[in-house]
Amino acid sequence: MKKNITLTALLSLILITTLSFNAKAQVLRQRSAKLMGGRFIITLVANDSLTAERNIDTVITEIDRIERLISDWKADSQISAVNQNAGIAPVKVDREVFELTQRAIRLSRETDGAFDISFAAMERIWKFDGSMTAMPRPEAVKRSVARVGYKNIELDSANCTIYLKLKGMKIGFGALGEGYAADRCREMMLARGIKAGIVNATGDMSTWGKQPNGNDWTIGITNPLHEDTVFAVLPLKYGAVVTSGSYQKFVVFNGKRYTHIINPKTGYPASGLCSVTIFGPSAERANGFSTSMMVLGEQAALKFISRYPEYRYVIITDKGRVHSSPDLGLKTKKL
Repeated sequence: MKKNITLTALLSLILITTLSFNAKAQVLRQRSAKLMGGRFIITLVANDSLTAERNIDTVITEIDRIERLISDWKADSQISAVNQNAGIAPVKVDREVFELTQRAIRLSRETDGAFDISFAAMERIWKFDGSMTAMPRPEAVKRSVARVGYKNIELDSANCTIYLKLKGMKIGFGALGEGYAADRCREMMLARGIKAGIVNATGDMSTWGKQPNGNDWTIGITNPLHEDTVFAVLPLKYGAVVTSGSYQKFVVFNGKRYTHIINPKTGYPASGLCSVTIFGPSAERANGFSTSMMVLGEQAALKFISRYPEYRYVIITDKGRVHSSPDLGLKTKKL
């Protein structure tokens, strides 16, 4: 359920250099780091370079802390302990981890399983590295999701425990965790007086404030049918933006395209959409929405997102049809 990176902040090196040498202006500093298995880019605007750099250090430290709590591949994390005790016993976790799990289960419920926090237990029978030569057998597909099902997760709020009922079951946050980390760092920076910045968590962006020149932050959305072009440039006014895309990893059998985003209910790849971009107040929630909508497909995705008016969308189908929230001002209907 991990997304391709199809969203980049349009922050030029010229802009950074110019601001750095203007003593009267606020400075913009940017740094990248490998965290949570991906590339984070932290951009902060501050009164001076030292303040910006120290706060970037704080952001990186916070993301590392979150990863050590919720990673499902670090053996000593709390989530790994939950997975190791699946079918055996409940595991006590920090309240932060418990509440993140609680929100992920709520999202699983809201999407009727199109997103499922227990997707980590899915067997990886689909290969998108060129090695697949035939469709998996139906029984293998069914078996691959046998231990997936958020309804088999028990939460005990009083004791702050998580219990997975099935032996071999696993939970994992994936890009949802990256979105949470981005949101968390945004709130931390605001509390520390950093009034503008972007935490780009492998394509999941949590933003606040404006550029030093007073302009909105700006993002470009990749044209999934022509990946070397940007089909829309939009101001970032809604706090976070996330894109899920399926056009870079797929296989074709009997003329049908099967993408790397798997439906956790069926075990079969999602189809019909090649890109979903979500704008809204939370990168965590926007991430869950974008992934779920890829699984739901065109009409069900449009119906789903209509229930959340605080979130805007750009949906692109495999055939290049474009749907977008009216207030985004996009006039493109077909790519």
